[in-house]
Amino acid sequence: MIGDVVSAVGTEKLTAALPQLKREYAADITVVNGENAAVGNGVTRQAAEQIFAAGADCITGGNHTFRRREFYEYLDASEFCLRPENYGKAAPGRGICVVDKGRVRVGVVNLLGTVFMEPLENPFDCMDRALEALRGEVHFTVVDFHAEATAEKRAMGFYLDGKVAAIVGTHTHVQTADEQILPNGTAYITDLGMTGPVQSVLGVEPSLAIEKMRTHLPVRFQNPDSECRLQGVCIDVDKTTGKAVRIERISV
Repeated sequence: MIGDVVSAVGTEKLTAALPQLKREYAADITVVNGENAAVGNGVTRQAAEQIFAAGADCITGGNHTFRRREFYEYLDASEFCLRPENYGKAAPGRGICVVDKGRVRVGVVNLLGTVFMEPLENPFDCMDRALEALRGEVHFTVVDFHAEATAEKRAMGFYLDGKVAAIVGTHTHVQTADEQILPNGTAYITDLGMTGPVQSVLGVEPSLAIEKMRTHLPVRFQNPDSECRLQGVCIDVDKTTGKAVRIERISV
């Protein structure tokens, strides 16, 4: 599972690094958060297709997924390009999919947090409904919880412990060092990190982020065209039990 891809430089880094990572870890399934993959913000068809071409089986989203209206049609058409499930039926696309690899079927659920974020459906209730929909359809489920508050992510981790194989946090673009297997067998990390420019403020040119914070005036953000890092985790899951047996942070 790979952290938020930022702009064209992030998709280029993903394209260059992901195939080798998949071989190194013998990855069966790869989930990539792509909600910032377009230049400027949001997602476009071109950015999504680049992520799939790099080796993603599923793209997850977040609060910027709907930034580009021209992307709505693609969201409706693509089974494996997700937006947070708790946006509801009125929003384009879907928040749940099943990645079928023949010998294993994996459910992927995308959720958005509501603490310091948008006032959507309660993600805990939404997750209950998603698990019920996937019951009997998959060997196990993994969750991308796109959320601001660390406490909300931790709470969701313990709420889902033993119910899903993995829950990973995205959105803050800073990889956390708290990867663990929770008591009932669920792999957890508060934030996967970012696939984007190293010398940046969450992917943004530092001088522009500083200007925004000092002046409180509108600033057109740009992404540095410089050295990039890919971040995420590799998780091993026992198919028979649906429990995680290992989680390892990746930073390339």
